[in-house]
Amino acid sequence: MDGNGRWAKKRGLPRKAGHSQGAKVFRRTVEDCRDIGIKYCTFYAFSTENWKRPKDEVDAIMKLLVKYLDDIRSMAQKNTRIIFLGDKSAFDDDIQARLVEIEEISKNNDGLYVLVALNYGGKDEILTAAKRLARDYKEGKVDLDGFTEDDFDNYLYTKGIPPVDLIIRPSGEQRTSNFLIWQGAYAELLFMDVLWPDFSKKDLIAACDEYARRNRRFGGL
Repeated sequence: MDGNGRWAKKRGLPRKAGHSQGAKVFRRTVEDCRDIGIKYCTFYAFSTENWKRPKDEVDAIMKLLVKYLDDIRSMAQKNTRIIFLGDKSAFDDDIQARLVEIEEISKNNDGLYVLVALNYGGKDEILTAAKRLARDYKEGKVDLDGFTEDDFDNYLYTKGIPPVDLIIRPSGEQRTSNFLIWQGAYAELLFMDVLWPDFSKKDLIAACDEYARRNRRFGGL
């Protein structure tokens, strides 16, 4: 979900206007994913590095998050499973409580899975998982003989979620920016010039069509 600030700047608007429009596109894109039969979709909403932005911008994003958590909550009524990836403890108590509540009320849903990365970083996720694994080993809960990648998956925020097939990066930037490093090891990458607030169902379908044309070899021939 990249390009909100540039979208606003091009229109002579404050950056928060770009974030607001980006949030609307998030909600619409969730429904687009549902319409075309996508089972799992993950949105990179706020990274661990985004705290470094100007305080007024971060504050505006937090206010917007509170507003749109109600919208995200309503998705559960459509048999949507909602999972938040990242360290919730960095948010204030009200936001933390809302995140936990939304995950709880949707935990038995098995339709569309919507994963929202908040205060998330791929390196941070792997480090956190490694620390949890080390604690379990110290307490005798884990035998490292025969420990597999699948076992390590269970220590990640995405426990129980399949590996990533396709990563779409809007805005023209050509990097993955610390997103789902472990889960996206063999993901196809697609970089699109469209800014996130302009991202449409047409763009989503075009991305899926491009993915379908690719030959995924997973390191083989």
